[in-house]
Formats: sequence, structure tokens, C-alpha cells
Amino acid sequence: MSLRHYLRRAPSVTAEQAMRLVSEGAVVIDVRRTFEWNRTHIPGAVHLPLEHLLDRCDELPDDRILITFCTGGLRSAGAANLLTENGFEAVNMHRGLIEWRAAGGELTN
Repeated sequence: MSLRHYLRRAPSVTAEQAMRLVSEGAVVIDVRRTFEWNRTHIPGAVHLPLEHLLDRCDELPDDRILITFCTGGLRSAGAANLLTENGFEAVNMHRGLIEWRAAGGELTN
């Protein structure tokens, strides 16, 4: 992934907004590494590590909002930019897992 994907500001949402969007049909895309995913993740999220995102983005639905997610929001910001550039409607969940936990979001192992 190019450095430019991290320098641009992806559209972002709070954890509360992400929860509302999920209830309306949005899909959470967890771009963290496998060991992070195995520790804990959002139930129903799609695990698609950042390093595989470009090669596998054709597996994602193009008729729903995609919410990219990581631990703190940096990797997922780049992922949201990449998805947007590839024709998806994507937003970044600001502060990722940190804010999700603080907002009382459900997690699973």
C-alpha cells in the first residue's frame, strides 16, 4: 500500500455511528493481522488483513457501506482510502478497537 493512503484523511465514524450503520446493514472489515483477530474481534466482522486487502477486495459486497477497523484507526484509515479508490463506499472507524470497547461494543474471541 502506498504512503498516500495513510496521508489522506478517510471519511470516519465513531464507534457509536459504526454500531448504528451495522444495524442498518453495513459490514465491518477488520484489517488487523491474524494474531490480533484471534485475540478478539467484533462479531460478524470480515477478517481481511491490510496486506491482502487489495488482492481480495473483490470478495467484498459493493452494495453496502464498509466500515474499516483496526486497533487504533491508522491502518484502517489507509484501508478505507484504498477501498474508496476502488469504488466502494467505505469509512474508517475512528480509534478502532479502543473506541469500540469504550462504547461498550460487543467483542468475541
